[in-house]
Amino acid sequence: MHAHFVLAHPEPQSFNAHLVRSGSAALEAEGWTISASDLYAMGFDPCERPEHFADRGDPARFDPQSEQRHASEVGALPKAVTDELALMDRADLLVLQYPMWWHLPPAMLKGWFDRVLAYGEAYTSRKRFENGRFVGKRAMLSVTVGASRSTYEHDGRSGDIDLMLWPVNFTLAYVGYEVLAPFVAYGVEAGLRYSDPAVVEARLKEIVADFRATLPRVGERAVIPFNRMSEWGEDGRIVPGAPVHSPFVRRRRRLELE
Repeated sequence: MHAHFVLAHPEPQSFNAHLVRSGSAALEAEGWTISASDLYAMGFDPCERPEHFADRGDPARFDPQSEQRHASEVGALPKAVTDELALMDRADLLVLQYPMWWHLPPAMLKGWFDRVLAYGEAYTSRKRFENGRFVGKRAMLSVTVGASRSTYEHDGRSGDIDLMLWPVNFTLAYVGYEVLAPFVAYGVEAGLRYSDPAVVEARLKEIVADFRATLPRVGERAVIPFNRMSEWGEDGRIVPGAPVHSPFVRRRRRLELE
């Protein structure tokens, strides 16, 4: 088995980077092979731009999706993109490791999605969900947050963590991955600044131990359900009788909050 980590944190000595090293070691001890993309260290450009496409389909006007499709068809996608796709193709498990910044992934990781999941090569209207490029592979988010677990519960002040992570998980499902329940490390960023050092050290050690124990058992981890292509009508809306898995895709326009 092979796992590929994508790290989106600018500090090589960050706790996020430590989790990648620790998780890699735990998998290697179980006989896995490992690869990793440290996006900041690589100097990965997260901005899709005309300069990335030497052989333009339309030199007069830059349409990112059209140029990605054209480059996919003529074999001219940027090397930074094809290298990442090759690593993802090789991996049985993809782990995205990043801190939650302003309730979202860092811009670096969003840009990695924008560029690497290129239209034509990574997905098309027919190549998605159960027909996606990465069908048969698993993906999991590993996210660090500043506040406690309780603040990310359904009634917490930080918001429901499952809802906050849904767009990223949905993106992975869109290109075919079986998406595993995320690993969330709570109390990391804020704890480093405001808590007693001994308390912080104990908390971080516990998180690392949990992560090391989690990764070799990914086959036992819960899978997040998403609707399949057969469950959408021609109008793009969920068909009668199809299951509803999330408030993001539902039958009722208005949610009953209480």
